[in-house]
Amino acid sequence: MKAQPVTVPAITARKNSGKKITALTAYDYSFAKLLDTTLIDILLVGDSLGMISQGHENTLSVTLEDVIYHTRSVRRGAHRALIVADMPFMSYQVSVEQAVTNAGRLIQQGRAAAIKLEGGARVANKVHAIVQAGIPVMGHVGLTPQSIHQFGGYKVQGKTFLDSKQVRQDAKDLQKAGAFSLVLEGIPQELATEITHDLKIPTIGIGAGSKCDGQILVIHDLIGLNPEFTPKFVKRYAELSDVIQNAVTEFIDEVNSEVFPGPEHTYNLKKVALKKVNYDR
Repeated sequence: MKAQPVTVPAITARKNSGKKITALTAYDYSFAKLLDTTLIDILLVGDSLGMISQGHENTLSVTLEDVIYHTRSVRRGAHRALIVADMPFMSYQVSVEQAVTNAGRLIQQGRAAAIKLEGGARVANKVHAIVQAGIPVMGHVGLTPQSIHQFGGYKVQGKTFLDSKQVRQDAKDLQKAGAFSLVLEGIPQELATEITHDLKIPTIGIGAGSKCDGQILVIHDLIGLNPEFTPKFVKRYAELSDVIQNAVTEFIDEVNSEVFPGPEHTYNLKKVALKKVNYDR
């Protein structure tokens, strides 16, 4: 029996259901197609593509066109998981009108099912307007990578009483604005637990402990394709960088020694008997 597509209402209904939400990033057709064969709930086309796919030092260089392009690619590969597209830096900060227009482009041109944007109270009016336009919104509070210069780097947020109070208020403001779920990134587990308890919408953690309603990781971190990146919150379930390097090294050696391509990889002409030719004498 073919699995039913994951929908926004289905994600919202997971709150207090006892079944956790699972989410991973995806940036291209091949990974999306592979991940969609599993029971993963959400594929996020994150602006982390700026670091993973483009080699930038942070997410700030990613454009709306970049995210649209990658989201279209992911959509071609995935038909069951809920596809959420990130709104990149400066695609929603200027005005409510800009935010709604660009969110609409991610749905219409990127073919996402929902969008995600960073920030709390200061973007609540934009979240509300996007939701009113019929576009589901996933919120994102705590460590928001688009604000790294303001934070002074990738630092855990909500560690003081005032900061934790602000993160909790941000979460409530996003829920009130109509967000269907909320990413909690880089905050103490105790704070994430409180927010999860406070909200009626599900929380999805990354570096926020185990008590959220779900968890998300960057796929390249999960499978060990980014061995230099080793933050505390990441667990590697495979070490594919080693597998790939070993495979390529073996390929190079076999090419040099003419082991590859072997007879089983080679095309040959069929041996056909020459036709006898009769000559008139």
